[in-house]
Amino acid sequence: MRILVLGSGGREHALAHCLSQSDGTAEIIIAPGNAGTLQVGKNVPVSADDTEALLALVRRENIDLTVVGPELPLVAGIADAFAASGIPVVGPSAAAAAIEGSKAFAKDFMARHGIPTAAYAVFGDFRAADSYLRSAATPIVVKASGLAAGKGALICEDRKEARRALRRLMTAREFGDAGREVVIEEYMEGEEASILVLTDGESYTTLAAAQDHKRVGDSDTGPNTGGMGAYAPAPVAGQQVLGRVCREIVEPTLEGLASEDRLYRGCLYVGIMLTQEGPKVVEYNCRFGDPEAQAVLPLIDGNLVETFVALAEGRLASVRLGVRPAAAACVVMASGGYPGSYEKGMPITGLQEVATMPDVTVYHAGTRVNDQGRIVTAGGRVLGVTGIGKDLTQALERTYNAVGCLDFAGAHYRQDIGHKGLRN
Repeated sequence: MRILVLGSGGREHALAHCLSQSDGTAEIIIAPGNAGTLQVGKNVPVSADDTEALLALVRRENIDLTVVGPELPLVAGIADAFAASGIPVVGPSAAAAAIEGSKAFAKDFMARHGIPTAAYAVFGDFRAADSYLRSAATPIVVKASGLAAGKGALICEDRKEARRALRRLMTAREFGDAGREVVIEEYMEGEEASILVLTDGESYTTLAAAQDHKRVGDSDTGPNTGGMGAYAPAPVAGQQVLGRVCREIVEPTLEGLASEDRLYRGCLYVGIMLTQEGPKVVEYNCRFGDPEAQAVLPLIDGNLVETFVALAEGRLASVRLGVRPAAAACVVMASGGYPGSYEKGMPITGLQEVATMPDVTVYHAGTRVNDQGRIVTAGGRVLGVTGIGKDLTQALERTYNAVGCLDFAGAHYRQDIGHKGLRN
């Protein structure tokens, strides 16, 4: 098998790593990849959203299967282009990826199919949105409808803060065109969990439930980020809760997509809030979560290559995939200033030492190899350090021991990843 993984982040390193471990004979090519993916395959300097160049690459390299990591190329229709060329691909069609590409579409989709979520309103006009806020209860959530790298949801404690959020999104265009349209929705109380589902559009299988940590600071303080860490399995989403999520959310979602002729073959990410009324959808993603993938993928029990091939061919029901009886914890080490501006090119130390630690893997996200052959920082989220243990306590101990051995100028990370899981 020759497998192409598209993307350059921690999620893509985790995918490439787990695919290489799942089938030792598979050859992994990553476009464009990072300094970490070089350890498990061959990097090719082609952007993950350059469809024509990627189609040429697939033909030139005789690729058997393509796995799409990030959301942008999926929303733009890369899976459709590959399917039209007869190339097996893990990733939903553009019509199905709209559940992430447009939060307004996703909310309307849930309303059409009776899927539980927060009450909401959609606006494309600042004045209309501002007028709506005058009578809205607080706290309230203001979201950019388009793609905003996981940072476009702003929780507002009062109307003054909500108006500032509207200006950031719709007037200042802090997230570009993602803020042309906004969703304003009720604030939901409860604990969040991330449910990752592999599906070929008909059959599906759930992976270990995870819990992400979106805020930059300990105790969920500071601005939202792309994710500062995750752990799995999340005790708050045990078998009983997971069964209810599948019945009330996952299955109606897949049925709704199929009824609207939106082909979904890939990973469906469902972010849920466990409220007093039951689980409700916070958001959909049309791909593996990041950093959830770095905690969930290592817990897979089964052949991921075989599973992805079956998924791409529409026969997922023919393979078995389970979850190992273990726990995983991923801590993200970020550049100084993230999620704001930050410097790049900082040398990273400790990687060789951590490579000898048992049950620990360092997934590279924002890294590159400089002209002197050193691995240096190249992004906001730099490394995702994942430890595996018999339980969450042991997994966290191994993860933080490894984090303590790694360093680069300005490095910061949360020190409370997984604490909610320990309490539960």
